[in-house]
Amino acid sequence: MAKGRGSRPPSRLDKRREVEALEARERDEDELEEEEEEAESEADEGDEDEDDGSEKKKSGKKATKKAGITKTTKTTSKRRTTKEVRRRAVWVVYDNTQKPVEEFPYNQKADAEALLARKLQEKEGKATYYLNLVKVEMKE
Repeated sequence: MAKGRGSRPPSRLDKRREVEALEARERDEDELEEEEEEAESEADEGDEDEDDGSEKKKSGKKATKKAGITKTTKTTSKRRTTKEVRRRAVWVVYDNTQKPVEEFPYNQKADAEALLARKLQEKEGKATYYLNLVKVEMKE
């Protein structure tokens, strides 16, 4: 974890430093393993002919390189994209229980306001009506 940040979570920079330190440690470990394998292959060379020892030495290096590639290869996760739903704007007149009374297309705001005025006049303070712009899903 990050040092000196108090109760805050570690920043992106702190996390990046942690990852870089981990990768550096892994690289150092791989180098040590390669050196040990080379030392072992040199010890084997002393017992056998030079031609056989050099072949073993080459094959040992190839094996470590292949193993190193598989360790450092990162897989990326595929994110599922959400389907965008098309919406259209409509004017909706609501009553005091928040139930829609009537819906009007966006370009007919004047008609929606006229209905609102008529409803308010009919009830004269007994009920509350209001107009609201709502986005509704379009049917394809």
